[in-house]
This record gives sequence, C-alpha cells and structure tokens, in this order.
Amino acid sequence: MTPAQLRVFAAIARHGSSREAAAELGVSEAAVSGHVASLRKELGDELFTRTGSGTSFTPGGLRLASRAVEMLGLQDQTMHEVRAAGDGQRILRIAVSSLFGEVAAPGLIELFSTRADDLEVEMSVSSPDQFPRLLASRSVDVAMGPTSTANPESIRTKEFLRYQMIAVVGSSHALAGRKADARLLAQDTWLLGPSAVDSTSVASRMLRRCRVPETNQRIFQNHSAAVAEAAAGNGIALCAAHSVTAELADERLVRLHAPGVNTDGTWAASWLRHEATSPLVNELVRFASTPRAIQAMLTGSGTDIGRFRPRVHVTLWS
Repeated sequence: MTPAQLRVFAAIARHGSSREAAAELGVSEAAVSGHVASLRKELGDELFTRTGSGTSFTPGGLRLASRAVEMLGLQDQTMHEVRAAGDGQRILRIAVSSLFGEVAAPGLIELFSTRADDLEVEMSVSSPDQFPRLLASRSVDVAMGPTSTANPESIRTKEFLRYQMIAVVGSSHALAGRKADARLLAQDTWLLGPSAVDSTSVASRMLRRCRVPETNQRIFQNHSAAVAEAAAGNGIALCAAHSVTAELADERLVRLHAPGVNTDGTWAASWLRHEATSPLVNELVRFASTPRAIQAMLTGSGTDIGRFRPRVHVTLWS
C-alpha cells in the first residue's frame, strides 16, 4: 500500500463517494478508481460497495479506513503540534469511538473548546480496542467511548454518560407497529454503523443476542446513513435513542417491538494513570459529567462537523 492509495481510501471513507474524494484530492475519478482497484487486489477484499443511500463498507474496508486515517494523520499531527507550540497554543488530543464521535462528541467538544482562547482540540475516531495502545503511545491524551473491563492497570477510566441503544424501522416496514420474534429478527436486513464491527460494542452484543447472521448485516460509513436507509423501509437500524428523537416524533422511524433489541450503554473517559496527567485531561473529565456538558452531548448536532469552531480539528473518516 502506498500513501497515495491510503489517502484516496481515507477520502472515500470520509465522504462516502469516489467522486467527492477525487474532488477533494484534486485528481480524476479514474485515478481514484485505479487506487481502489490496486488496494482490492493487494488485500483480497472488496472493501466497499455502492447502495442507494451511500457506501456500505466491509469489515476489512472499515479497518483499512481507520488505519489509513491514523497513519496519514501522524504527519499532519506532528506538523500541527509544532506550529501550535510556537504560537503558544494548548492542544488536547481525543480519540473517540465511532458512535460517540458521531452523536455526542461534537456537542461536548464544541462547548469545551469555548472555555479558553488558547485551547485547540483534535478529535480522531478509533476502535475502542485501540484506545489502550493510543494512550500508551501518547498518540492521544484521552479516549472517550464505551466502557471496558479489559483496560490495563496503567489506564484510569471514569464513566460520564449513559445512553439507550434502540432498534428502529421505517413506518412502511413490515415490522412497524407489530411485535417481532427471534426468527423474524434474524431473517431481516440489519443496517449498521461502524460501531457494529467492534465485537465489544452494544450493537455487536445485540446482534449476537438476536442471532443475526453476517449475511444479513450491512455496514455503512456512518450511523446516519444506516438510519436513513431504515427510514426508507429497507431494514432494521440500531441507533442511540437521543439521536433520532425528531424522526420518532414525526414517525419517519418507529421503534421496533421485539425482545432483546433495546439496551443501555455507557460512555467513559480513559487516560493514563500517572502523576503527570495533563491538566487539560483532568478538566475535560470533570467537565464531561456536568449538566451543561451532558445536555450538549444529548442535543448537539452529531454529524454536522461544520458547526465546529475553526480551531477544533476533527479527523472523522466516517
């Protein structure tokens, strides 16, 4: 794999479109297709397919997208930190899980970043199983996402928000307004965001509990795309309840009535346990539990990255 190939694939994952990726990079669509074809041949994986609502990634494609962003971001991060240090800026680097990064982190970080003019926040999306490695390597200062009992002793964890994960369908779906049994759940198409790839996530546990085969799982570049596909009546989507309040209110979406499809999850902050913990990390961890922060996470616009202040740098491949 070459840097150019990784840059192209990261752009596709970010936009969900080869055309938009080509426009961002200033290359032709033929060049983008050539890089994708080379990656597919080298890795032996289709990586992604086209759907009516966007781009559906294979598990391997999601892993490649995450790794490409991480690798390409190291160079940008180093250059950015050097420039910021010269300008007297403080930088806080945060790793977030895909679901938290999409539906809760933007509101939290936007509000937190307004507390000081010299503060710059960088956010990147990573799989929660990568949080310990990112923290240990000092690639990030703090990680925020699902709680984990597998963290080593060197990492501290503090829970700050509980949320509910629910299953929804469009109002025209066959299961809308009726009870579904385990057989119907397993036979239907499940429309999933990137968090479903993580075997420890709430979504993955729910899929295992409902015994949904992989052949009936479609993974999208973000959770919003999966929910949009569900609203069109094309399957069952899993989402954080607070992220679809408007859709449920106007009945574009309907909660699925079935055993085992609604469950609670918890988001927590993780950071290195040592005496030299950054004051910024301590400040963020305390702030995340405040009523103002919780309100921002529950009502903030999770997918509209453009709402962020310019000095908040976000790396969101989804």
